[in-house]
Amino acid sequence: MLSTIAKILLTSTAIAPVGFTYAWVAWFNGDELFSALAISGSLFLVLVCIWMLRYAKNSLEEFPFTVATVEAADRENMGFLLLYLLPLFTSSFSSLNWVVWVPTLIIFAIITSTGYSYHFNPLLGVMRWHFYKVGTPEGVTYVLITKKELRHASQPLSVAQLTEYIVIDIEG
Repeated sequence: MLSTIAKILLTSTAIAPVGFTYAWVAWFNGDELFSALAISGSLFLVLVCIWMLRYAKNSLEEFPFTVATVEAADRENMGFLLLYLLPLFTSSFSSLNWVVWVPTLIIFAIITSTGYSYHFNPLLGVMRWHFYKVGTPEGVTYVLITKKELRHASQPLSVAQLTEYIVIDIEG
């Protein structure tokens, strides 16, 4: 189990598309240096995300997982989409108040990585992974990350545990 490290990686890689959006806006506002840094940082986060998925699939202990209930959990994407599109609605890139934005993003990352509120990573969505809230026969609810589209709870799964309440489908 990766635990806190996995939550931090999932949270930080979730903001990679934000970096691409800011790079786009910066480029067209003449700030090529910031644009290059944002693209580099975002590409690094994409590689970290791919590495974490491969590491989980190849190195974590695999075990059978029985699901009693299934509910889609990647519906909470509107907040992320607004965050991605926000720089496009400003009159100019230089008008963004970085003194407010940087601490806000850091606080968001800390709250998400230390709590149990993580349910969505748009970068994984682009890679065709899905998030489900799944309940076990024992009554414990997990977030399942899988490439499968779950249509019923009786589908057999083989997973690895990323954190206390997040599991990843190894076969996905």
